[in-house]
Amino acid sequence: MESAEIRRRWLRFFEERGHTVVPSASLIADDPTLLLVNAGMVPFKPYFLGEVKPPFDRAVSVQKCVRTPDIEEVGKTTRHGTFFQMCGNFSFGDYFKEGAIKLAWELLTTSVEGGGYGLEPEKLWITVYKEDDEAERIWRDVVGVPAERIQRLGMGPNFWSMGVPGPCGPCSEINYDRGPEFGVEGGPAVNDERYVEIWNLVFMQYERGAGEGKEDFPILGDLPSKNIDTGLGLERLAMILQGVHNMYETDNLRAVIDKATELTGVGYGAGHDSDVSLRVVADHVRTSVMLIGDGVTPGNEGRGYVLRRIMRRAIRNMRILGATEPVVGELVDVVLKSMGQQYPELLTDRKRIETVALAEEAAFLKTLKAGTNILDTAVTDTKAAGSTVLAGDKAFLLHDTWGFPIDLTLEMAAEQGLSVDEDGFRRLMKEQRERAKADAKAKKTGHADLSAYREVADTSGSTVFTGYTDTEGESTIVGLLVDGLPSPAATEGDEVEVVLDRTPFYAEGGGQLADSGRIRLDSGAVVEVRDVQQPVPGVSVHKGTVQVGEVTVGAGAYAQIDIKRRRAIARAHSATHLTHQALRDALGPTAAQAGSENSPGRFRFDFGSPAAVPGAVLTDVEQKINEVLSRELDVTAEVMSMEEAKKQGAIAEFGEKYGDRVRVVTIGDFSKELCGGTHVHNTAQLGLVKLLGESSIGSGVRRVEALVGVDAYNFLAREHTVVSQLTDLVKGRPEELPEKISGMLAKLKEAEKEIERFRAEKVLQAAAGLAAGAKDVRGVALVTGQVPDGTAADDLRKLVLDVRGRIPGDRPAVVALFSVAGGRPVTVIATNEAARERGLKAGDLVRAAAKALGGGGGGKPDVAQGGGTNPEAVDEAAAAVERLVTEAA
Repeated sequence: MESAEIRRRWLRFFEERGHTVVPSASLIADDPTLLLVNAGMVPFKPYFLGEVKPPFDRAVSVQKCVRTPDIEEVGKTTRHGTFFQMCGNFSFGDYFKEGAIKLAWELLTTSVEGGGYGLEPEKLWITVYKEDDEAERIWRDVVGVPAERIQRLGMGPNFWSMGVPGPCGPCSEINYDRGPEFGVEGGPAVNDERYVEIWNLVFMQYERGAGEGKEDFPILGDLPSKNIDTGLGLERLAMILQGVHNMYETDNLRAVIDKATELTGVGYGAGHDSDVSLRVVADHVRTSVMLIGDGVTPGNEGRGYVLRRIMRRAIRNMRILGATEPVVGELVDVVLKSMGQQYPELLTDRKRIETVALAEEAAFLKTLKAGTNILDTAVTDTKAAGSTVLAGDKAFLLHDTWGFPIDLTLEMAAEQGLSVDEDGFRRLMKEQRERAKADAKAKKTGHADLSAYREVADTSGSTVFTGYTDTEGESTIVGLLVDGLPSPAATEGDEVEVVLDRTPFYAEGGGQLADSGRIRLDSGAVVEVRDVQQPVPGVSVHKGTVQVGEVTVGAGAYAQIDIKRRRAIARAHSATHLTHQALRDALGPTAAQAGSENSPGRFRFDFGSPAAVPGAVLTDVEQKINEVLSRELDVTAEVMSMEEAKKQGAIAEFGEKYGDRVRVVTIGDFSKELCGGTHVHNTAQLGLVKLLGESSIGSGVRRVEALVGVDAYNFLAREHTVVSQLTDLVKGRPEELPEKISGMLAKLKEAEKEIERFRAEKVLQAAAGLAAGAKDVRGVALVTGQVPDGTAADDLRKLVLDVRGRIPGDRPAVVALFSVAGGRPVTVIATNEAARERGLKAGDLVRAAAKALGGGGGGKPDVAQGGGTNPEAVDEAAAAVERLVTEAA
């Protein structure tokens, strides 16, 4: 049975039994604690935590998931993969243990002809939590599983929680016996390789307290409403139904392995190491396609770093297998064909996905070459220092700056007879991750305890947003935090977070900055609001300072936004929509939105593009936008179903999470997007849009920055003033400026070249005198000295080689000259063959000199270069060279 059919049967079975089919959420997690969705229940987490009331009692989904903690194990075991699909059925206060168990057994054991998966009942083994008598009874007495195939296990494998205080409960796992060829009998308690888990049923019936680990926490009592959360690994079931030994041999991944085999000529099954590489390629290319499909682009942090690391591991393994040409395009094509059956949007977005993937491959192949040169230098320095261990900071530099996977560094160092300080490398990596994690957490939550906001949501419900139609209005204070902690009151000078029952203030989201303004209480107290956020869904938190009086929970208030700021932001947001559409018209659908920020009078817009946008195209885009403004198109907003929005051709932003009902903003006949932000009523209100330019912010992602309205006018006015001043200076008309300035620059460049030529000649004129004044040090002709300040390193090198060439070849010679350029000392040292026969190597000499200068250096035995930070130490450095020459001679 193909994977696509497994998915179809899962959804159909539960839909026929009253479950609402919930489409897979994006892999980009709508959760501050996660980079990527890593479990099937993640999109339902707000329902289980009680943050949001579920719109259904029963649900079913097949959720895309990515996990990368065990990335080094991918390909080495039958189980570790970075991307997987988790089939889940969920009950929110509806059916519980018996209902979940009976549904699971029915689907697994019903014949293929009858719509099930057709597994043999006698091959299914059950585990239950050691204290869950009820689950064991249902399996044994209601379903009819023999007692000898039901095993009780502890909290580790058979008790579930989210790792934080909240819902928890026992689990029951369904395992499939793959037969004696996979090991000894005895059930999953004895051999989990033979008895492989395929479905986990979680019975959420308790509330847990704080504690560490999977077992060390108290059970506080029963939940008021018992829920069901189950997960069946689609790839694991496919492995069983397709009769293969591991997940890599299932239909979706085997197709990629076959293509990798075709491209490299290395057959699957030819050897352990090559098989591991083929599995890594198959897994990582599929994961990369799914991540790019959901809007992730390669980068050096967060989700982008995860994608980059996975892609580069795949490319490296193809190189290990013998590929010498770019291969990503053909591998991606196979994934799109196989996964496109289950996720048609991949085929719709094929061009963008291919563009991003190919750009990353091209970048990494260049990186691979540059990084190899850096590694070679590090290996040479390590050996020169007499060490056999490459320092951890060198490996970290290769990884962090050049994108070198650590295992590639290990392999290449081993080829040179060196090991790597892995502990030092991993320590630096850990420090980097912890910094990134702390920064991300601080940005997301502001260090506040989210439970305080959830408590407000539980007692007072969601904040009603009135800002689409009103800029001010009456409300009531339903929550108050002072310094991040709940408080009944706050006084003048306090930093507060105020929650209102209704508000005209827009909370930052969807690329739009928050409103600012004032909240005036009936008592006369005033809160100056500078920011508005939604730390938990539906609760708008107004952050600010108490200016006057005392603020208390329950008090009546009047909220008023800064209308001038709001209007400026609205103009920017509407201009962003126009820019998005104009770019798509010019560049095609690959110019999909990858982020934005709408602030007063200006905006930035990020979009997908494999290369820079030509200036002429950007000019055309800007002209088109301003032509739309002159058409005075109405801007309208309408709430509709997601299905209806798609039918109307509305554009959705990658990574955004949308509900069943969405808000569609339409600008005449020009633009239609899903958007929750505030906008102008007519394009004429924008006045003017000026694109300042575009730049790269990551592989395959460009950024346009622009000004709107008065800000755009002021910019053009300043530009006009500058042009007027330049025309006066060059004595020409504005249209002549480019040609006249270009001519001036050409003359200036030629003059600089002439000056450089004279300076180089002057330096080289000193060669004869320096050679003639060579000092005899035990038979070695030694030339040391300092040339005029400002002499470039290249000129210094030419002079040193010229001096060396003037000394007879049969006489050992060492030439060490110094210069100070830009306040930093530079040295170049050269030796002839006769000197090298006496053991005098330029690299050794330059390291001694550079050490005295407060820096470092290196090079070949015949010529080397170094530098430092202390220009006062030139004489000391020359003396250090002379000491070494004396000792060697």
